[in-house]
Amino acid sequence: MLRFLLSRVLQGVVVIVGVLCITFLLLRMAPGGPFQGERDVPEHIRRQQEAMYGLDKPLPVQLWNHIFNFATFQFPPSPKTPGRGVGEIIAQGFPVSAQVGLAALLIALAVGIPAGALAALRPGSLEDRVSTVAATLGICTPSLVLGPVIALVFGLKLRWFNASGWYDADDWVLPALTLGLIYSAYIARLTRGGLRETLALEFIRTARAKGASELAVVFRHAFKLACLPVLNFLGPAAAGLMTGSIVTESVFQLPGLGQHFVGAAVNRNYELAMATAAFYALLIVAFNLLVDIIQALLNPRIGFKEDA
Repeated sequence: MLRFLLSRVLQGVVVIVGVLCITFLLLRMAPGGPFQGERDVPEHIRRQQEAMYGLDKPLPVQLWNHIFNFATFQFPPSPKTPGRGVGEIIAQGFPVSAQVGLAALLIALAVGIPAGALAALRPGSLEDRVSTVAATLGICTPSLVLGPVIALVFGLKLRWFNASGWYDADDWVLPALTLGLIYSAYIARLTRGGLRETLALEFIRTARAKGASELAVVFRHAFKLACLPVLNFLGPAAAGLMTGSIVTESVFQLPGLGQHFVGAAVNRNYELAMATAAFYALLIVAFNLLVDIIQALLNPRIGFKEDA
């Protein structure tokens, strides 16, 4: 198990460094810069500003500084937000995105897994068809459409919640419901497919032949393997939800991390864009490592192998 964890951690470090390098190159290839705006800035002032933030150094040196700062958690100040460091911006935006994302993940699991399991246990029935149609609609409906509809119904018409903003303790409900319903559609499809495939395996027929009840067959034998596709999906999905959905945060006007990332890319805020991209990559690596461990525990055929 130790070799398995060390292998995954080393692979994660390589992935994070690769994300930093690619983000750095893409930002530098884009036209403009952090100090090039609508207002003309004298050349000597611009050079002083670039020297203050280390932008006058060679590109390899700048890239190394970014990697070193992230590895040591020494985030530089943001040139677009004087007086606020990159770490402070992430620390303020991430709790909002994490609260909404965690609630959305719980909603997606609570809705998607029972719906997919019910459809798998009754193939061809009305429940199966309704679940399949609802899941297809959920996958095809973007948050840009579902979000305003939910805000209109529950915020403006029924007035149960605020339609936008982050003011009250329950302002996470509508954005979490928007993301949760969309992700529940993916989970329902994966659960149905995984459970149907598992129920057709030989060891399930053997368990039934030995007299095991249908409840024991489904939840004790089949569900452990059937949930593996859902676990594979939850790794990057959980990281995406935790770091914030850009569209959903824009619809509901949330001060989450997603809007900071978009603003950093548009405004050429190199430090903030690099830090948020690396933070997102770190979450993906961490969640995928957790998924690998859970899969190895649930499926003995995988085990804690380096090539698992």
